[in-house]
Formats: sequence, C-alpha cells, structure tokens
Amino acid sequence: MSRTTNRDTPSRPHQETPATSSVPVPAVAQAGPVSHAIFRVARLHRMIAGQLLRPLGLHLGQELVMMHLWELGPQRQTDLVRLLDSDAATMTRSIKRLENAGFVRRRPSPDDKRATIIEPTVASQALRREVERIWAELEGASTDDLTPDQQAEALHTLQRIEDSLARAATRSPDVTPAPTADADTTTD
Repeated sequence: MSRTTNRDTPSRPHQETPATSSVPVPAVAQAGPVSHAIFRVARLHRMIAGQLLRPLGLHLGQELVMMHLWELGPQRQTDLVRLLDSDAATMTRSIKRLENAGFVRRRPSPDDKRATIIEPTVASQALRREVERIWAELEGASTDDLTPDQQAEALHTLQRIEDSLARAATRSPDVTPAPTADADTTTD
C-alpha cells in the first residue's frame, strides 16, 4: 500500500497544512527567507490576478490604470506613469490596449501640446463593477485564512517592508528615478 503525501493531494482551503511552496528554496536563498517568501507570494498573487482579469480582456496592471482614472478622473499619461511607478513604453501599450477595448479615450492636453490626457469612457463603468468584484475575490483568496487582527498585522508588516525597500531604492545608484511630472513620456 502506497503512502499519500501532501504533494499527491490537492490542498483544501482552510486546511491546516505545513508551510510548503511550489518553488524550491535554493541554498543561496536561505540567507534571505523573507525575500524569497515575498517572491513566492507575489508570483502567486499575480498569477491569480491574471486569471481573474483575463475574462474581462484585461492584462495585469491595466486594472490599476483604470482604478486611478475612476478615482482621480482624466490624467496626463505622464502622471499615470508616475502614479503607477511604470515606464512610458509600458504605459503607452496599456493605454493603447485599453483604448482599443473602448475603456479609455486619449486627447491632447489643452494646456500642454506635448501631453496626452487619458480619460475613462462611459463604457468603462461596467468594467469598474467587475474590477471591484475581482479585487474583492483576490483579497479573499489572499486573506481568507487570516483573522481580522492578522490581516491588520500583515498589512502593517507589508507597509514597513515597502517603506524599507523604498528607502533602499533611493540609496541605490542603479535605480532610475521616476520621471517627473514635467517629463514628456508619451510615445504616441
């Protein structure tokens, strides 16, 4: 009779199992267990987000562009680059895809002929409800096994990690600073 291991059976939600990962931890990464855990969590989070967004015709990150447009209203493309800590080429591709799908409209800035204004369309409002639903589903997938206190502590810890990484990024000579609001980042 063969013995069944955890790897042989699918994991079940809310089941107490030992911490395992589908990504083996190389010996070199033993010096950075938190960094490796962040890598694994981010990889899984992006994978699930991509799966949830795909039926809407959205690529990862496009929902964040739309969230900022819905929240803030029309924005210069340059400002979206800065808000999302993106680069001009990636943002241009995202905006073109969103425009082709009918979710945003581009127009020249009335104040600066070099700038492009991006605005959400009326058609994007139905998308907004779906993105909100998907975001809630993603949050549930991420935190359903945590108590409200554990969720608050995780959020606090992640904020401290982000702050620490942001400080390290500003000290690193290899990090390219984000474009300023005055920089022309459109490549239309």
